Amino acid sequence: MSNKTIAVVILNWNGINFLKQFLSSFAQHSAVEGFDSSIVVVDNGSTDNSVKWIRSEFPSVRLIVLDKNYGFTGGYNIALKQVSADYYVIVNSDVKVDRGWLNPLVNFLEENPKAAACQPKILSFNEPHKFEYAGASGGFVDFLGYPFCRGRILSVTEEDKGQYDNTHRVFWATGACMVIKSKAFWEVGGFDTNFFAHMEEIDLCWRLNRLGYSIWVVPQSSVLHVGGGTLPNNNPFKVYLNHRNNLLMLHKNLFGARLFLTLSFRMVLDLASSVLYALSGNFSFTLSVYKAHFYFLKSLKRNAYKKSKCKENTKSKTFLYPYCILFQYFICKKRMYFQLPKTE
Repeated sequence: MSNKTIAVVILNWNGINFLKQFLSSFAQHSAVEGFDSSIVVVDNGSTDNSVKWIRSEFPSVRLIVLDKNYGFTGGYNIALKQVSADYYVIVNSDVKVDRGWLNPLVNFLEENPKAAACQPKILSFNEPHKFEYAGASGGFVDFLGYPFCRGRILSVTEEDKGQYDNTHRVFWATGACMVIKSKAFWEVGGFDTNFFAHMEEIDLCWRLNRLGYSIWVVPQSSVLHVGGGTLPNNNPFKVYLNHRNNLLMLHKNLFGARLFLTLSFRMVLDLASSVLYALSGNFSFTLSVYKAHFYFLKSLKRNAYKKSKCKENTKSKTFLYPYCILFQYFICKKRMYFQLPKTE
């Protein structure tokens, strides 16, 4: 009987410096006993000699070269169709791993048939004592669609003192480092390529939740993430993607009166956000918000088609956080996850 297979799939776009720094850690530390593991680098149309360097320095690494930048969503969807494995490890090129990091994650999914995906604890490469923004110790979404994490509320990241070291069911696992069953990934159609980048993993996990799967954080594994390597937080395009993709995600995954009320609230809150950007002199951010809403309205018909394929499953609990995270943060001054009202 042949072993099950794991493919560690790293998406690269002009990230030769990260590859030089971190690819060796994946090559050295991604073996899991009882599994056949492989390393795959997907190059998303880089122009920085990444492909030449990989071929020269890591000839044993499988290289999939794409003709242009298809974004996070398109790059992974195209590449994963060419990768045969029981488990996909979707991981950024700016992540550092250590010996044994993959074992707890894969073993957890093996032991839990209804778990579709999980993530390790994500710590900051530059400040290893703190959680990293993109995922921390597992993600949630409040009822208005705002994401947050165990260890990160809006822009505030906590120190890691072991407070979130328990294995825990979450709403979403980060695309910075996620292990997912390939069967479940394709069962929900993979990533939504309309997203290009940002929040695509939340949308994916939302669809998995609806089908009755569960998403988990397994902090017995931890990795270090640089973060912001491809698109910094102060980039207007990132502001645009975050606002646009959040609206697309809500429209696709909510139904009926709940959809109408949520989008109505979000339109008002996004308008307020654009005004605050303008008052602070960030006019490019203000313009990004308006562009995001224009794109959303223009794409309603296309998004409705994708929504029709996401059948509402009222039997599955989707774990949307029932409190407003903005209210908790700005009014109640609760900046740490453990301070938030509990739902269990």
